[in-house]
Order: sequence, then structure tokens, then C-alpha cells
Amino acid sequence: MEWGTVSIASMSAMLFTLVVSIGLPVVLLILIRIKTKARISSFFIGCGIFIVFALILEQILHTVVFTAAGSILQGNIFLYGLYGGLAAALFEETGRFIAMKFCMKKCLDRGNALMYGAGHGGIEAILLVGLTYISNIITSMMINNGSMQQIMALLDPSLQEENYNQLQVLWQLPAYQFCLGGVERVFAIVLQICLSVFMYQAVKTGQKKYLAVAFLLHFIVDFLTVVTTGLGLPLWAVELEVLVLTAGIAVYAAKLYKADGNVNF
Repeated sequence: MEWGTVSIASMSAMLFTLVVSIGLPVVLLILIRIKTKARISSFFIGCGIFIVFALILEQILHTVVFTAAGSILQGNIFLYGLYGGLAAALFEETGRFIAMKFCMKKCLDRGNALMYGAGHGGIEAILLVGLTYISNIITSMMINNGSMQQIMALLDPSLQEENYNQLQVLWQLPAYQFCLGGVERVFAIVLQICLSVFMYQAVKTGQKKYLAVAFLLHFIVDFLTVVTTGLGLPLWAVELEVLVLTAGIAVYAAKLYKADGNVNF
């Protein structure tokens, strides 16, 4: 096995993504609290709903579905994207609706909708990306100082090869690709906040069209992301696609937010 060295540029990019993934949710929590006087509890309700509905309930569905039809779904990128997008939209938007309809019933206004979205998107960034990049940085430091190689030498040869194949991406990938994780999290958090504005409108006004808008837009973003990634589109192009989609959704959400008029922001 020929071990490489993780470059300073790559480690700096990892640090950037780590700071964004953990720092942005905290900054948004503070900023929204100051600007709108929204309850901090709304942030943590968002965190809890994501964990329960996306990381527990949705994963149970995935286990059942992929056990029964995993080869069919994974063999067709469009079916895979269709299933993934529908599942994510169904569980996350159902959780968002329940949170605003029942858990936030006494404090639901547009400021708390923003706070909920920051929590929902924030915990997603921390758990799915932040923790991963902490591991990446520590592992990269161990590779560079030689301690990882010493640990690997103690493993069974088959395990050595398996782990080596997983680790070599850390020095083989271009540094900018590690930055894309942080950029993607910015888009994802903005999207979660926008979807929370739509759901707030659905609960507040009772108009089902906003519930449909939240579900449909969530599905479209996830579906297109999965399909274009699966078709081999470069990561920077996929992120550009997500940027365009998120920007359009944000414009729509901002108009709804400003039209509500209950809170100055």
C-alpha cells in the first residue's frame, strides 16, 4: 500500500466545511433570536423532529424497502431518485407539519418558523456533515503523522485493504471537493428554512396548497440532486443546480415571509 499525504489545502477545506456545518446553525440561532425574539425552543423542536422523522422513522422505511426491492431501485437511478425524494419529502414535511400544528401551536409565528427551519437544517448539517468532517480531519492528521499506518499494520490483511481503499480518497480528492460539503450545507439550511416558511403558511392559513408546495419543492430538489449525481454530473455542477433551485425557492419564501407582516426582520 502506498500511502499519500493529505494536503494542507484539503485539510483547510475540511475545516471550512466543519466550521460551516456547526457554526452556521449556531449563528442563525443567535441572529433569529435577536431579530425576531423567536423562542429558542423552536430551534430544538426542529432538531428533534429531524432526528425522529428523518434519522429514525425514514431509516426504518429504507431498511424495509431496500430489503424487499433494493436491487430494483439501485439498478435504476430514476426510480432510486423518485423513491428517495418521495421518502425524504414525506417524512420531513410530515414532521414539520406536526411540529407547527401541535408542538409550536402556542408560539407559531413567522419568526418561530425561521427558528424551526434553522434547527431542522442545523442539526442535519451537524450530524450528517459536521461529525463526518471531524472524523476526516482527525484521520487526515493521523495519516500525515504516520499513526494511522501503524494502526492499520495491526489489522488483518483483508481489513487493511478495505480500510485503505476508504481512506485514500482523503489524499486523492481535489481540495475543492471538501469545500463543496460546506457549500452544500449552506444551500440545505436555506432550503429547510424556506420550507418551514411554506409550512407555517399552511398551518396558519389552513391552505393546503402551501403544504403541497413544501412537499413538492422538497421532492424536486432531492430527486434532481440524486439523479444528476447518479448520472455522473460533476459535483460542482450538481451544487450549481442546487444553488439555482434554492435561490428560486428562497425568493418565493421571502415574498410570503414579508407579506405576513407580523414580525420585523
